[in-house]
This record gives sequence, structure tokens and C-alpha cells, in this order.
Amino acid sequence: MVPYPSGSNRGLPRIDGSDSLQRVMPERPDPKKCREQDLGLFEITHRDGSARIGKLHTKHGIITTPMLLPVINPNLRTIEPREMWDSFGVDALITNSYVIWKHDDLRKKALADGIHSLLDFPGTVVTDSGTFQSYIYGDVEVGPKEIVSFQRDMGVDIGTILDEFGRPDMTREELDRAVEITSERSELSLTEAGSELLLNGPIQGGTHPDLRAQASFSMGKAESEGRGFCVHPLGGIVPLMEQQRYRELFEILLASKSSLPPDRPVHLFGCGHPILFPLSIALGVDLFDSAAYAIFARDGRILTPEGTVKLEEISEWPFPSNSLHGHTPEQVKSMDLQERSEILARHNLEITQSELAKCREAVRKGTIWELAEQRSHSSPYLREAFVWLQDQLDIPDEGPVGDSVLRLIASTDPLRQGGESLGDDIEYRPHILHMQALLAMRWRFPGSWWDSSGGDPDRVVLIEGTPPPWRITSMESVISLLIENPKTVILISTPIGPIPFSLEDVSPWCHLNGPEAIWHAVPDDEEIADSIDELGLSGIPVTRYSPEELYDNDPDKGSIIREWMDRCSIVDKLSVLCAIHPLDACKLTEGMASRRSKTDRIVNVYSEGDHILSPRLTDGGISMALEGARRVNELITSKPPVFGTDSDDDDFPGMPRVCVVDDAVPFVGKGRNVMHGYISGADPHLIPGQPCLVVNSKGELVAHGTPLTSHVEMAFLRKGIAVKVREGAMKNMN
Repeated sequence: MVPYPSGSNRGLPRIDGSDSLQRVMPERPDPKKCREQDLGLFEITHRDGSARIGKLHTKHGIITTPMLLPVINPNLRTIEPREMWDSFGVDALITNSYVIWKHDDLRKKALADGIHSLLDFPGTVVTDSGTFQSYIYGDVEVGPKEIVSFQRDMGVDIGTILDEFGRPDMTREELDRAVEITSERSELSLTEAGSELLLNGPIQGGTHPDLRAQASFSMGKAESEGRGFCVHPLGGIVPLMEQQRYRELFEILLASKSSLPPDRPVHLFGCGHPILFPLSIALGVDLFDSAAYAIFARDGRILTPEGTVKLEEISEWPFPSNSLHGHTPEQVKSMDLQERSEILARHNLEITQSELAKCREAVRKGTIWELAEQRSHSSPYLREAFVWLQDQLDIPDEGPVGDSVLRLIASTDPLRQGGESLGDDIEYRPHILHMQALLAMRWRFPGSWWDSSGGDPDRVVLIEGTPPPWRITSMESVISLLIENPKTVILISTPIGPIPFSLEDVSPWCHLNGPEAIWHAVPDDEEIADSIDELGLSGIPVTRYSPEELYDNDPDKGSIIREWMDRCSIVDKLSVLCAIHPLDACKLTEGMASRRSKTDRIVNVYSEGDHILSPRLTDGGISMALEGARRVNELITSKPPVFGTDSDDDDFPGMPRVCVVDDAVPFVGKGRNVMHGYISGADPHLIPGQPCLVVNSKGELVAHGTPLTSHVEMAFLRKGIAVKVREGAMKNMN
């Protein structure tokens, strides 16, 4: 189904056998202009690692990313732009300013009436500059200043500078020169654009990651009169896609992302096949453009999320659509070229829009990487690229590619709500890798045992062959093992590696979707040894244990052990997820009491009669209470974070803080969200989705909440919510 409007046929054309196209519903309302102060700003509303849903503010509406800009040839319109707006939910499109400039009639009308009138499109219009034509034909007849002024004068929303196309087959020296020329034209183009025309700043550099990173840095810092580029497209990538060199495509994408300002959308110039959307979005692409929907249609080819299908080779529609409803493949085959091209183009655009909607929904649900995994099996070339990315996630390269990979992992919420599909690639999913890294870095065995003894553990017991919830299926076994030897570390074997029993309710480890047999699989000794080493337990004897059904535990000892284990669970979550030192976490939980649910999970944690935190039932994480946030903040002795200063490399720097400017303190203190543009610093160990403190310049608590963006994004973004506040520290003040 097309994304606009959801679940309806509004505005869809109908072919009734008479060659006439009819609208069945009224036209879609025209967009509203963004606020003047928001022009060109980008905000992030949802994220999943590097993948993000954002809003870009333009003169002709606010466009939601990730999205496709359908390419419109002003001389050959398979689908009219107005129909794209009304019937397919297209909020923005792209056309070529050089093509318009070159044709006298089009140029005169565009300058007289504006580009939106010329195309009959009310939404955002983006234009290319003629660089691609230079790649196809060898040269263009317009200069960099002239083409920008032309785009400005015909009322384009987002124009493009005349960059120097860098082909993959060019020498390093030639590509260096292309990057240099493009950079030299930046300031001139930004000056010529004025205050109304937003500009694309393309990134060139061929297949050289270091050159792409260099170009990104140069184009990212370019500005004129305080204005920089609005969007950064990756140029010179069409030859790579034509040759299905996807590994190189994603390598230069990661390299480019390493140096680009995070407050600007990233655009893959010329990329519009649905098969590439999930993985591109997972790596941080925001915009796509393509004429594939029309070009493929004229060639009798159908776009699908899993590849391209030739009309002549099918008997049934592999992916149905509103556009094909009521028509069989044989009927479409018998149509003349124009009619067939139109109906297939509508189908192709509809499928394209549908796949993007699916990707956006995956970002909202935190499953974009799973979707990318699934789509990677559609093409051997795409699969090759995906496997290479898995290797990078496992052991990142030195340099810009590795920097982007590490940033992707660090910005991924390690926890997930709901179930997770078990697959061969699950161990490489960024949130899994992030949690494993946090465990290796921050998890510690208890400083004292349930019987008040101290010292190192005597043994490690790995519980195997039992499914979650482990507090029900294994608790009596755990109590029996701890009575037998109090100095025992209990681990649980899961299909994605062992975890401490104290984190038994952490998702997705406890919510893996698969047959019961997945819980009975036995890892080999080498895997177990490696995992135990990563947890800092090397050299300690390991016992593999399957829970028994009958127990005769001492009730009094069992009660003491349960209380001790409850405290261990809270201490470990505060340490692993919130970077609070285990000793400080022990102070916070000294004399703790708890309230449990009917399913035997801790609901609220109290200390000295005050509610300090609540374990999240949805994913096993931590939600702070205001009193808990106050106590946590009092434990931090370092100065509040300031953008541009060095950070502490300590494994336990304390719960991450976001420092707001003085003007924001009264509002945030009473429970208002922290907005981008009002932040003076953020700790680099901040994790989107996990708790943080909000403080003033003196380090005093203002509020606490959940960050929606990374600390790097907080330093750049000027629009949108940075921290969703749970409670303000001044909420009861007048």
C-alpha cells in the first residue's frame, strides 16, 4: 500500500480500458511553509544506531526522512508530479536544473513562474546541477556561479553546487583534483545562494576512504555568512551501483559519515532501488533519488524489495500493489508501450514508497538491522557487502571506516523491547555487540558474597539447557548452588552467549524467538572459555550445570540469597548500563527494599524509605526516580561536560550527564524536555535510550530522563528533542 494516506486508495489512478486516467478522490492539501527560523534545520525523531527518522524543514513543507526523491525529467513525465503528491505521498522530488537551463522555453517559464509551477508540484523541489550530465556527456555549458543563481531565481528549495564528478576508474591524482575543485566552489556557491536557497554539498573522492573522509570534512566546514550546506550527497557512486560493487559503496559511505556534521541529512545520489534501502538506512543514509521507477518500467521491469523482475518472465505478480489491482501480467503485457510504462511506473513507485515505509517502521521498532539482514540474501553482491560489514562490526578497521563503525555501535541502544528473531547473523547485530562490549568493560563479580565473605570466586557455574524466564525455571537451582558454595558466579547459557544471572531479565537475551531446541544447544568448550575470559573470569574453574527439578533448600538461607541476588541485579545494571562504579552502586542500594510483581520481577527499589529507581519490565533496563537521580548526581565529582573538552577515559565515569544552558534550566527543571540548541555539553559515554542526568553549569541536578540522540549529535543539532525528561528537579517549585 502507498504510504499516503495509509490504507486507502485516495487519488490513485484507474485504467478503465479507455486510455483515460481518472482521479477517484480530491487533491491532497498543499504543504505549509516551515517557520522562518527553522529553514534548513534537521531534527531527529527516532533512531536505531546510525539509522534515523528525521524532519528537514524547507520552504515548501517539512519532509520526513528516510525518503526517496523521485527524479522528474521535465521533458518526459511518466507520472505527473501532482499525481505523485496526491496519490503516492511524495513530499519532495528532484529534477535537473541544467536540463531546464539548457531549454529556452523551460528556462523562461521557470524564471517567470517558478519551478513549482513549471512542475505543478506543491512540495519540496530539489535540483541537481548538471554534474551527472558531465559524467554522461563529458562537459556542461554552465559555470558554478551561474547554475546556483539560476536555481535560486526559479525558487528551488534545495539546490546543488556544480561539483566535479569523480569516477571510480580515475587516478588518485585526478580524484584529489576533483575533491579540491568541489571544495573551492563551496564558498562561492554558498554566497551566491543567498538566505533562501538551501544547498547540497556533494562528497567526492572515488573509492578512496581517506579521500572521502577528507572531502567530508572540507565540505562540512564550508560556509558563507554563517551558512553551510543543508544536505550532503555522496557523488560519483552511480558507476558502483551499475556494477553492483556494493561493498565499496558502503565502505565510502562509512568513510564519508566519519567526518560529516550529524545535523545534516546524507543523500545517496542516484540510488533508488528498494533492495539497497534497509542496509543504507542502517548505516545512516537519509535521502535517496532515482528515476528507476520510470526507466525500469519502460524496459518492462518491475521493482521489488528483493530485486528486479522482468514482466515477460512472470505469470503472477510477485508483489501486488494498488496500481496493478484488477490487471493480470498477461493484460499488462498486451498494452502498448506508453500504457504499460505508466502502469508499471506507478507500481514501481508504490513498491518503493512501501519499502521506505517499512524501513522507517523498522527504525521505530529497533529492527532495521534485522531487515537489512533479510534483504542481504536477495543478491550475492549485497550479501558480500553485508558479510564485510559484519567483519567490520566484529573487528573495525583503523581509520575513518572503523571510526564510523565504532560510532554506530556506541550510538545503538543495547536493549530491545519485545522478542528478537534468532538468525545466523544475530551475534553481529550492533545492539548485541554493544551489550557484550559493556559487559566486558563494566561487569564485575560481587565484592562480597551472600554469606558476607569476601575474596575472589571459587568457581563459575554455567546453567545450560533451560529457557527463560530464568528466575522461574532456574532460581531454585541457583539458590542450591549458592548454598553449596557462596563464592559462586552464576552465568546463563543463551544462544547469543552467556550472561550473568543478575541480568537474566535483560532483553533480547531473555526474549529470543525460536523453537525450544535453541535453549538446549550446547556451546563448545572454546566458545565458553572465550566468553568467560571476556567477563574477566579467566583462570576460575567452570562447571556446566543443567537445573534439576527437585530441591530441598533451606528457606531462611534461600530468603537471604534472594535479597542478595536482587541487590546484585540492581548493582550490575547500574554499573553496566549507567557507568556507575560498583562501589557507588552498592552505596546507593545499601539497605534496599523492593516491591515485586506477580511474575516475581522487581517493580520498585527503595532505599531508606525513598523510591530511587524501577527496573524496566519491557527490556530489563533501569528507570531512575527523582530521589535516585539526586543521589547518583551527588556521587559524581568531575566537572559538568562541556563540548570541545577532553573526556575521562575511566570505565565508570558515572551516569552520563547533559548540561543545559542557564536559560533552559527553569523550563527543564519543571519537567520540560531538553531541546537541541540549549545544551552546552554532554558526556561521551551517553547512550541513546539509557538513563541520563540533566545538570546546570555548576553540576546541580535539573532533571533526569532518556537521551534520544548521541553526544555528538547534541553538539550539532539545533532542532528537536535531545532528552525526553522523566522528572524535573524543580517540578514542585513555584
